[in-house]
Formats: sequence, structure tokens, C-alpha cells
Amino acid sequence: MEMGEPGFWDNPDRANQQMKELKNLKDTAEQYHKLESQYEDILMLIEMGNEENDPEMIPEIRAEMNEFMTELDELRIGTLLCGEYDKNNAILRLNAGAGGTESCDWCSMLYRMYTRWAERKGFTVEVLDYLDGDEAGIKSVTFQVNGINAYGYLKAEKGVHRLVRISPFNAQGKRQTSFVSLDVMPDIEEDLNVDIDEKDLRIDTYRSSGAGGQHINKTSSAVRITHIPTGTVVTCQNERSQFQNKDKAMQMLKAKLYLLKQEANVEKLSDIRGEIKDIAWGSQIRSYVLQPYTMVKDHRTDVESSNADAVLDGALDPFINGYLKWNSVKK
Repeated sequence: MEMGEPGFWDNPDRANQQMKELKNLKDTAEQYHKLESQYEDILMLIEMGNEENDPEMIPEIRAEMNEFMTELDELRIGTLLCGEYDKNNAILRLNAGAGGTESCDWCSMLYRMYTRWAERKGFTVEVLDYLDGDEAGIKSVTFQVNGINAYGYLKAEKGVHRLVRISPFNAQGKRQTSFVSLDVMPDIEEDLNVDIDEKDLRIDTYRSSGAGGQHINKTSSAVRITHIPTGTVVTCQNERSQFQNKDKAMQMLKAKLYLLKQEANVEKLSDIRGEIKDIAWGSQIRSYVLQPYTMVKDHRTDVESSNADAVLDGALDPFINGYLKWNSVKK
């Protein structure tokens, strides 16, 4: 259905999505024209520097070139976001691993990192489910990042994240290693053609917890759905009614099962059985070392940063961009 066709505006969600796509295309065109103008300005500066034989212009030209290359790289990365659901919002679920309070604290640090990254990109974050740690931190949290290409970017983060530090919860001051798994799926609004037998589902309701509205903890409105054959679990507690939470959870379950089916098809076609194993629990995609030195390293792409504090404050673009480039070459 095109924007000018009758009935288009009768579907607000569809209309809103089309308007977002239109704005995204306009922004891309403006970014291209800006780069074109920057390129011409740099050539003019170089020509002026040569004519005047003025070495003092070199720092200015170098600064202009660095800015140009950064923005060009950003535009190029955008062209790699061509997957079926890359433009969609993203749903992330963080789960603390073995390690008790230390892992729960690491889970809360990662949650903060992704919310900070989202703020930098101008995206919004919506908590869908939240479970506090027994003593501190977060046991698990499901949240949605809303913005154009959110899933395209954040799919790079799926896997196990490893932290090495001197734990503030260890009285002996020993180094500890903690693991948190991150699952990422697109927020697919349309009804996917995924057959689910109700006999395969276990649906539990419970009282909501964590940050939320005034209805939190008053009624058993939160919903957890387990797909027994695959062991897939989805939860939602942010809506005001049990019906709304169940509806959102079913939407998430369909998206997750759809992705699992796609991964299975890819595995059969290209015989890359190691691909799914690489992102499984116990095989980290990235390590964050805070002691005895500071280093964040992605084990797939070898992208690294010695400024761990900046990364944990949301400076994830070098890692995400590195993954998108690596993945495009790998394909």
C-alpha cells in the first residue's frame, strides 16, 4: 500500500512507519550532499595550501579530512543495514549468568551501557520486563530500543559478554570473571506466519516487579510464555493489563521462533554449524577487562579499546560498525 492510496491513513502504524522511512531517506540524502560539499571544500583548501605554500594550513586540512572520513564511514555503515528487519526497533534481553551478585551487577552495568548508547543515537528505551537481583543489580531485563535501524545495529551485540575485574562484592579483593548473555530480536509488528500449537506453550502469570507504573505489584498482570519444544521464554510486564502483556509476549515469541527457523535454514544451506554455537552461553563475543589493565576486545572482529569507561558509558559504535563490516565480508 502506497502513501497516496485510499485507506493508507486508516492504518496509523503503517503510516507512521512509512513517514519514518521517508525521513530516514531524506536524512541520508542530506548527509550525502553534505559530504559532497565537504569534499569540494577540502580540495579547495589543498589547492590554496599548494598555491600559497603555507604549511600552517596542514592541521586545518587534516582536521577536515578526519571529520570527512568519519562521516563517510558512518554513511557507508548505513548501506550495510539491508537485512529484512534491520530498520525495525530492537528487543533486547539480558540474563545474568552464574556468579550471584557479581553477575547481577554486571547485568545492570550492561543495561546502563545500552541505554546510554540508545540516548546517544536519539533512540528511546522501553522496559518490557525486569527482575531485580537478590542483593544488588539485575537478574534479567527485557527492553525495547525504538529508532530507525535499531535492530540493524544491535544485532551485532547478540551473545555472551564477559567481565573481568576486582569485585566490589569480594572481601578478599580477588579478581572475578562474570558472564551475561544478551539476546536480540527485531520488534516485528506485522503478524508473522508462524504456526504455534497451544499445547506447546506454558503460560504463567505473576506480579510485576521493578520500574513501572502504579499498577506494579498490585495484580498478577505480568506474563511469561515458554515454548516447550525449543525452550524459548519470553516475558512482558510493562502493559497495564494481563491481556496486553500476553499479546506483546506472543508477538515476541513469534519473532523469536521466526529467527530460530531462519538460523536453522542458514545452517543447513551453508553448513556453518559453528555459527549458532559461537553465540551460545559460555563462548563470549566480547571481553571487558577492568583489572589489572583496562581493555575491551571483541573476539569476532578484534576491534578493541583501552578506554573501558567510555565503552561502558555507551561508546559502542566502533564495535558495532566493526561487526557490520566483518559480517558483510564474511557473507
